[in-house]
Amino acid sequence: MNRIDRLMGTMLLLQSRRVTRAEDIAEHFEVSLRTVYRDVSALSEIGIPVVAEAGVGYSLMKGYLLPPIMFTEDEAAALGMAGLALNKSSDPSLEASIRSALLKVKAALPEWQRDRLERVEESVVFGWSSHAPKPDGAVARLVDLQSSLAESKALRIAYQAGGRGEVTMREVEPLGLIHYLDYWHLIAWCRLREGYRDFRLDRIQRLEVLEGKVTRERSFDLQAYLAEQREQGVSLEAKVLFDPLSVGRARREWSLGLAGEEEVEQGVVLTLRAGDYQWMVGWLLSFRTGARVLEPLELRELLAEEARKLADHHAKA
Repeated sequence: MNRIDRLMGTMLLLQSRRVTRAEDIAEHFEVSLRTVYRDVSALSEIGIPVVAEAGVGYSLMKGYLLPPIMFTEDEAAALGMAGLALNKSSDPSLEASIRSALLKVKAALPEWQRDRLERVEESVVFGWSSHAPKPDGAVARLVDLQSSLAESKALRIAYQAGGRGEVTMREVEPLGLIHYLDYWHLIAWCRLREGYRDFRLDRIQRLEVLEGKVTRERSFDLQAYLAEQREQGVSLEAKVLFDPLSVGRARREWSLGLAGEEEVEQGVVLTLRAGDYQWMVGWLLSFRTGARVLEPLELRELLAEEARKLADHHAKA
């Protein structure tokens, strides 16, 4: 990226956030802190009102707005792709807002660029839809939870634990939303349990926004929390030999990560990180003869026992 593009990008970054640290700018553009300091100085010299607060970061002077900026062809196409992807992974409460936002973007484009974006959208499909219906009547809608996060509002929820577990009333302070394994999850401080908890949105039976803002200060890093939870829940390993036709699928599907891999004559040995061997059994059986557990013995025995049960089950008239 040349310096002109980087300076323009820095202005957009500053405008998009209330405060931006020099370290964040450096990471975003993959440059040194010294380069960031020079760029910010250059912006100030050409009249951009950059405010620097020691120990906090940079911001644009309140009330200052950049003039409208034209999108490049790639940026316009990327926006169209992003809209399609959001519709694929979000719930219905966001669909109208996504469509409205994209219409506004298209209205700001010149006709030739708008036509190009529409051709891109018509040429892209994000796979087959799940047979499971979208949660039209869901209690916990993403649009509402986004509002509670933005406005620092606590919630009172009736939450059902996994399966048909007991429904408990909780007061929670939302901290972030994450999407994994086909579900949206709310990460929040639970006042009942006095700790951070992960609430799956489809298990929230009732939801009420509480009056007043959450004022208690708490340092919380969502990414660090997720990394910590992942490490705590993944303490086991298994070595599995996959044949050449199966190893690609295994790499794609095993979401808990690989601790290593080794090519051998029969295929590839993957060292799979796991939280529970019993949970791995069904997945490994789906490979039929394409996978063979080398270690530990415990997993091999679990797999053999489950295979015998399946054989007996299907042998019955």
